[in-house]
Amino acid sequence: MNKVIHWLGHAAVKITGEVIIYVDPYEISGGEKADIILITHDHYDHLSKDDLDKIVGDDTVIVIPASCRNRLDDPVKTISPGESLTVKGVTIQAVPAYNIGKAFHPKENAYVGYVFSTGGVSYYHAGDSDYIPEMKTVKADVAFLPVGGTYTMNAEEAAQAAADIKPDLAIPIHWGSIVGSRAEAEKFRDLCFCQVNILEPES
Repeated sequence: MNKVIHWLGHAAVKITGEVIIYVDPYEISGGEKADIILITHDHYDHLSKDDLDKIVGDDTVIVIPASCRNRLDDPVKTISPGESLTVKGVTIQAVPAYNIGKAFHPKENAYVGYVFSTGGVSYYHAGDSDYIPEMKTVKADVAFLPVGGTYTMNAEEAAQAAADIKPDLAIPIHWGSIVGSRAEAEKFRDLCFCQVNILEPES
């Protein structure tokens, strides 16, 4: 499974296989052209037009929250929390992503995380979120969970989320750049009951 999972640093993820899917590409050096790009919200470290330009091909489909629609030109597909759509045979579900008790990612902004399946594996990318009640309904084989704190969950909260989701594999993200250190990722690993892989960022 790990051969198809690539952490590109910060919250950026790439899944390779039947289709090539990126989530929140940021400060990447380039890479394979994307079949699908999923954007969780419109902050500069998640919606980076410079990075999109590096991986957008003629047939790339970009999915973005409807609340952020005006940040990108066509062609894009929009989605809101609780909605699903299918792109190139991949079913994509939008899960709410928001902060509780801090103002960086208000619930009313309708930012999202994503659950999507490809190659017989389901993935959850939580976006920039605290540990929220909606995570109790998420089911995925692989969970990408932010652990850096400040703008998102910290390691303890992310471990609680993993306990709810019960993935086969959890991968800490949103550390090592801007906020969060490897210590948070290691703390998350130590608190989880599922398998945790701390990946090294790929360029």
